[in-house]
Amino acid sequence: MLSRHIASKLRGFETPFYLYDTALLRQTLESVVYESNKYGYKVHYAIKANYDDHLLAIIREYGLGIDCASGNELRKAVEAGFDPRGIVYAGVGKRDKELRYAISQGILAINCESIEELEVVDALSAEAGAVTDVALRINPDIDPRTNHCIDTGQADSKFGISYEEVLEHAARIKSLTHVNVVGVHLHIGSQIRELHVFENMCRKVNVIVRNLEGLGFSFRFVDVGGGLGVNYDVPENEPIPNFASLFSIVHNHLDIGGKEVHFEFGRSIVAECGELITRVLFNKTTATGRKLAIVDASMTELIRPALYGSYHNIENITSEEETSDKYTVVGTACESTDVFDENVSLRRTRRGDLLSIKSAGAYGMSMASRYNLHDLPGAVYSDEL
Repeated sequence: MLSRHIASKLRGFETPFYLYDTALLRQTLESVVYESNKYGYKVHYAIKANYDDHLLAIIREYGLGIDCASGNELRKAVEAGFDPRGIVYAGVGKRDKELRYAISQGILAINCESIEELEVVDALSAEAGAVTDVALRINPDIDPRTNHCIDTGQADSKFGISYEEVLEHAARIKSLTHVNVVGVHLHIGSQIRELHVFENMCRKVNVIVRNLEGLGFSFRFVDVGGGLGVNYDVPENEPIPNFASLFSIVHNHLDIGGKEVHFEFGRSIVAECGELITRVLFNKTTATGRKLAIVDASMTELIRPALYGSYHNIENITSEEETSDKYTVVGTACESTDVFDENVSLRRTRRGDLLSIKSAGAYGMSMASRYNLHDLPGAVYSDEL
């Protein structure tokens, strides 16, 4: 990763901070655009993964649309210069003021996640004298074979409308005069590494679309979500995710006629271009003999390990020691769960050493908090060094 090669340049920056490899980001974007263009697929960037202004400016250069999960994300995308006609807006709990803003912007689609939401969008659109394009976010009841905390497509999930409910209320949906159902949206989860899961998704999508069209719906596009995982274990082995295989699977198994096919990628675009750089404050050994490396980052900068046990590879990038020890790397937050990794092998670590917590470009800063009144971390970009 980048930090290993420029460690000496990083010593002077106040830690903790996010280090972004903008060259890798561009390579990733080039890959997703090249591979998607083979099939005419449309790609949206899931802005929830990282809304850093510098990164958004680069992503905009490559012509991606935006997938939003809140009104503020939608506003951020518009203010960052993304074309509203390429923006989709999902989320199970949209506030009325957020929906009014989305309606006023004329975005590609509001992805509605309940029958009642469809009715509210219809009423708010009538109030605005508009007809709003919407997509039906349908829960396909698919096991994505990922962490249960980030699966979104199983039957009991809060996300999406159950397929059976759409069938039951089809006539009511079609009777709404101020919404125009232009698409179907499905998203089964995040960090999916078993690509055969997407084959199952395609087969379900084929049935759902065919049956809904039989009830009189007409769709312009089908949005199959995202979820393509990254290599957290050894990121150097796979710095750019395998977009080619995913698109090939969808091309070979999705049978929906000539409709547009849309994807939403967040983690797979930005995760590997980011690292969290943190400085060792203290070393100590517990009464049980466990060696702790206490660093100045914490769950306030990267909550994923504490939130759902996610793994991030860690490396000491400044130690000149040849021997290694086993450490538990812990942060400064006043919580026992503020642990980045246990029993990790690092070159012998001393006060002042810099550690890189890798694959932190997604769901790092976007999930950061000021718990314990911590300062929000800064960012360093490779194209500004």
